[in-house]
Order: sequence, then C-alpha cells, then structure tokens
Amino acid sequence: MPSYTVTVATGNQWFAGTDDYIYITLVGTESCSERTLLDKPLYNDFERGAVDSYEVRVGENLGDIVLVKIEKKKYWVQDDWYCRYITVKTPSGDYLEFPCFCWLVNDKEVVLRDGRAHLPQDDKTSLVKQHRQKELDGRRKTYRWREWQPGFPMSIDANRHKDLPRDIQFDSEKGVDFILNYSKAIENLFVNQFMHMFQSSWSDFSDFEKIFVRIKNTISEYVMQHWKEDFMFGYQFLNGCNPVLIRKCKKLPDKFPVTHEMVAVSLERELTLEEEIEAGNIYIVDYEVLDGITPNSTDPCTLQYLAAPICLLYKNAHNKIMPIAIQLGQVPGEDNPIFLPTDGQYDWLLAKIWVRSSDFHHHQTITHLLRTHLMTEVFGIAMFRQLPAVHPAFKLLIPHIRFTIAINTKAREQLICECGIFDKANATGGGGHVQMVQRAVKTLTFRSLCFPDMIKSRDVDSKEELPTYFYRDDGYKVWEATKRFVSDVVNIYYTSDERVQGDEEIQAFVKDYDWCSWIPNAPSTMRKPPPNKKGLANVNLIVESLPDRGRSSWHLGAVWALSQYQENELYLGMYPDEHFTEKPVKDAMAKFRTELAEITSSIKKRNEGKKLPYYNMSPDKIPNSVAV
Repeated sequence: MPSYTVTVATGNQWFAGTDDYIYITLVGTESCSERTLLDKPLYNDFERGAVDSYEVRVGENLGDIVLVKIEKKKYWVQDDWYCRYITVKTPSGDYLEFPCFCWLVNDKEVVLRDGRAHLPQDDKTSLVKQHRQKELDGRRKTYRWREWQPGFPMSIDANRHKDLPRDIQFDSEKGVDFILNYSKAIENLFVNQFMHMFQSSWSDFSDFEKIFVRIKNTISEYVMQHWKEDFMFGYQFLNGCNPVLIRKCKKLPDKFPVTHEMVAVSLERELTLEEEIEAGNIYIVDYEVLDGITPNSTDPCTLQYLAAPICLLYKNAHNKIMPIAIQLGQVPGEDNPIFLPTDGQYDWLLAKIWVRSSDFHHHQTITHLLRTHLMTEVFGIAMFRQLPAVHPAFKLLIPHIRFTIAINTKAREQLICECGIFDKANATGGGGHVQMVQRAVKTLTFRSLCFPDMIKSRDVDSKEELPTYFYRDDGYKVWEATKRFVSDVVNIYYTSDERVQGDEEIQAFVKDYDWCSWIPNAPSTMRKPPPNKKGLANVNLIVESLPDRGRSSWHLGAVWALSQYQENELYLGMYPDEHFTEKPVKDAMAKFRTELAEITSSIKKRNEGKKLPYYNMSPDKIPNSVAV
C-alpha cells in the first residue's frame, strides 16, 4: 500500500501542546485518504515544541495532494493545540509544506492548502475555489467590524481580550495586562510611596529626580540636565518622541501676529523676519487640534488644563532649531500674549513647558494611538475578512499585525476606556482623548500615512536645509528598504496591472476599510491655566502647574509600562513563521534582512560619540508589528 509520511510541528508558546486526539485527512486531485488518527504507542504526541512524524497508508493513488484536513477531538477535557505547520512526503519522494500557524480550539477542524501563494484568478478547480470561499465566509463571521466610539476608525467587535478569536490573542494575557504591568512599573520604579499623593506638589524641579532615578540612561539623563535649554527644546521637534509636526513656515498665520521687532534679537543673519521666512529658515508647530478639547475633570479635587499653542522656530547660523516665539492659544489678544526668549526666565520656561505638554498629548493620542495602533487594526481586520491564507498579500501582511488587534482590545478594555488608566494621569483623560481622535480622523488621509509624503507635505525633506533631522534620514532608509522588499514580493505574483485589477480579493480588501520619561519635559497634565500675562511666572507657579506627586508617578508608570517590548518581540525583517514557501520570496526576505542590517550599522556608526544618539528608527529597534 502507498504510504505518505506526515510531519506535524507543534508551537513553542505556552500551552501549545495537547493531549486531545488529532486526526488527518489527505485530499488529492484523484481521491482522499481515510481519516487517520495520528498516534504513536507509548508516546506523548504533540508536546509543546515537538516535531512528530507519522505514516498515513492509502489504498489507491490520491493524485496531487491539494488539501490537508486536521481535526482535534476531546480526549478528557478540552485542550487547545497550536499547530505550526505540516509537511507531507509523497510515495514518489516529493515534499509538500502546509503552513498552519493557528490554534485548534474545542472540537475544531482546519483545512490547509500548501504554502505556495495563489491569486484567486489562478485557482481553476472547484475544490480549491470552494475551500477559498469557505475560509473567507468563516472569517467574516469571526472578524466583525464595530465602531467603538463615534468618529473613531472601525475596530474589532470584541469587548474584552478574552472575547477575541484565539488566533489573535496574546500568548499570555498577563504579559499585556495594563493594570498588572502598571503595578510592576510602580514597584520597579520605587514610586509606590507617591502613588496616592494627589494634590501634593513637588518642592522644586530637582524633587522630580526621586521618581526618575530608576530609569536613567544616556538620553534621559541628558534631557534631565538640559531640558530647560532652548536648543534641547528645538531639537526634540526633529528627533524627540513626536518629530512629525515641525513644518516650514511659508507665511505667518493671521492668528499668530509675530513681528520682526519681537524676534529681531534671536535672528542671526542680518535679515528681517520676512526675509528669513523667504530664505526658508523659519519653521512652525501648531497644536490647533487641541483647541477646545475638554480637560480631564474626573478628579473634582484637581483642576486640569489644556492649551493649543503655536510655536515659531528659527534655524540659526549653526543649523540648530531654536524657539523664538510661543503663543499658548489660537486667538491672539491681550490675554494671549506672545512669549519670547527675551521675557523673564520663568515666563519663557513656563511657555515652553506648555508646548511640551501639548506635544505629549498629540504624540500619545494622535501619533501613537490613532495613526499607529488604530489604523493598523483597520488594515488587519480587512485582511482577515477579505484575504485567505493562500493569498500573497495575506502572507505578506500577517507578520506585521501580530498582536495588534489584541493590544488595541486590551487598551479599550483597560487604558482608554471610561475610568481607565488614561483618566488617572492625563489632562486629556475623561473624554478629551476621544475628542482628539475624532477631530484628527477628519483630516487623516492614506497619503499622510506614507512616510515620504508626510515629510514632503511639511517641506522638511531637504537634508541640506535640516542636516540633523535624523528621524527623516533614518526613516527614508527604512521606508525605501521596505518598499524594495514589498515590490520584490508583489512583482512575483502581480506581473501586470491587469493582474491586480483581476484580483477580486485585493479589491474587496481595499473597499472593506474605506471610511516621555522626564516629567517637566513632557507633562501629562497641567494644574494651572495657561498664563495670560507676562511677569507672573516663578519656580513655585511652574511646580504647582506641573503634575503632582501622584499623577507624576502614574505618568511615569505609564511611560515605563507602555514602552516595554514584549518578551518574544520580533523586529523588522524577522519572519520565524514561514507563511511563504517559495524560494524567490525567501530570497527577497534574505535581501531585505541584509539591507536592514546595513542600515542598522550605519545608524550605529553615526551615533558613535554623540551625546544625544538617535536610534528610534534603527531597524533593530523597530518592532515587526504594532504590539507595544
């Protein structure tokens, strides 16, 4: 009798193994094998990390093996199983790979196609067409759209992490429990003693070091020492946490009536302000999106405030970006003065602190939450609903949405929900963060998510004009390397525009989604309103404006917990799950990894000897998916 050798790989994650019964059926173009129990006498099959081989005997020629059906049936109690892949050695000696990379839960069956990618128009037999359609029908019932808040990007229809399909849950839910991670952060940072000291101000700036000592590193210490300086303030618009807002100023907006006389002493080229603008030396950052956002009022004992500042920046003769004017509101007037470096020391410092606080809110809510987490989830859900596992775009995208839907669901469950962690420390908590997302969504475009377009739209694409904009330079390198890799893979399957147009699944995929650590440097909340006059600020006012001891500790715990990588983090270019089996794609992956290694090396070399090394866009620091 002909015999097929079937090899089954069980996952390495916790609880991946099973004691349940596992059955296999081989489906060929000519016939099917009998449903065969995979079991060895006196052997513990399907242990975590195991790779087990079995013989499947058949009575007749099956033809070409097209599908493999795996079934799991309860032995004693339901015991979930994670199958990585199955390989089949035919009687003629050929090897076929069937990627699985999914959980079999309860009495579940999975039907797999071999690992070669196929576009829908290339499937000719009714057997594979029906399999393709059945997979998508099941996925669309499982991955349903829901609007979590009016005006938000659509998200998964699940209230809690444990309600998600098992395949997209975290391996260990405890690893991403925000409340548990918060507790760990508070313990690790030794700030337990301050956690409940709300309304208790710090005595002075140096007092903040009491909660800062445990997370010191080269950059954070440098920030702590130099955060008051104009150079450090300006530098962060290029290479800080949120280097996505600075744009070249072509014309001063009417709402920001800065005159040459106000800033003349800050200009170094013997040009007027208008001439400096024409020469391309003036930049601007506008936090208009914060205008009118409701501040956090969840704690009746503490008033919290927000501002919507505008900041004018000057590229001086040494190519450093320096602040030269700050207005803390959007409407000019006597009660909304323009603060200048020539003002009193503390007036100017407080104005800069307000800008940094606004930048924190923009980064957390728009740059990070909306444009990173929520938008990636949209693509992920559309992928699951419209692209079967055999589609090349599914195989290309799946590593890059690993755990994204899971962490977003956990965030909606614990972090940004009503009475969530966001409400504890942030001035945009209590609903302000929701308003910000709703407002930002209205101006969000697909092009604004594309790195070169985003840089060019702000007129900051010239390396000669901004030579120390490392975020832009490193980002371009990573973007181009990624673009080359994606093009290499896509061109294998789409040899013409007609091939794209004829792919009904990729068309449906597109249609399915139409629609900081040193607290004074990035305050999560402000407890005094923006100053409406000059000459009133002093150290006491600034300290009383900054977060109190309790909120500072909550803020630091959040920054620490949310910036920790997963224990099993994968970085850009890492593809341990082999969804593709074709050699040309594997060659493209190897080429991609080589390019990324070269970029990493060049960034490391550039950073040597720098007091402020910039490595945020280094490929070895970029997670492969949005899961932190």
